[in-house]
Amino acid sequence: MQVELKNINGRSGTVDLSDSVFAVDYNENLVHQIVVAYQAAGRQGTKGQKSRSDVSGGGAKPWRQKGTGRARAGTSRSPIWRKGGVTFAAVNRDYSQKVNKKMYRAAMRAIFSELLRSDRLVIADGLAVEQPKTKKFLETFQDYQGKLLLLIDEEVNVDTYLSSRNVPKVNMTDVVAIDPVSLIRHDLVVVSEAAVKKIEEWLA
Repeated sequence: MQVELKNINGRSGTVDLSDSVFAVDYNENLVHQIVVAYQAAGRQGTKGQKSRSDVSGGGAKPWRQKGTGRARAGTSRSPIWRKGGVTFAAVNRDYSQKVNKKMYRAAMRAIFSELLRSDRLVIADGLAVEQPKTKKFLETFQDYQGKLLLLIDEEVNVDTYLSSRNVPKVNMTDVVAIDPVSLIRHDLVVVSEAAVKKIEEWLA
């Protein structure tokens, strides 16, 4: 298919997009599964507490079973004792889920296709700015001000990154670091023509 090429660096026209990447059906269940797996993999899972078996001490029975008038006790590290262990203690765990490469790529194709259908994907002739100045960036991307904007380039352009990092609601990444959550959460995704070719090579 052919889509309009956004004129940012002085070149307009159209660009050919692969139907196998940018014109596939939206599989909501698959995309949901991939998004959940991506977010789960980002969880640290480092919360940890000590159960009664992990707390040091408490090996000896505090007092004899009968005849003291006190409640029977087998260890001083019981959860109801001060300095005792924690009942149902939290342990370190891995929240990551297994995701096949084929599933992940299919989900990314579905997301890109849906972004294009909903007019949330813009293909630009490039994302470079003349100078690393915020003012220059705002002039170049004035049509998109106020929107949560994601810029995707073949490689992160240093001047564009320095120009955009102080602008609210603007994020920039390269093709290698694309993730499904970022694509979905942004109002508009602007992809350079060079990045489109790498995306098609990756997802074809």
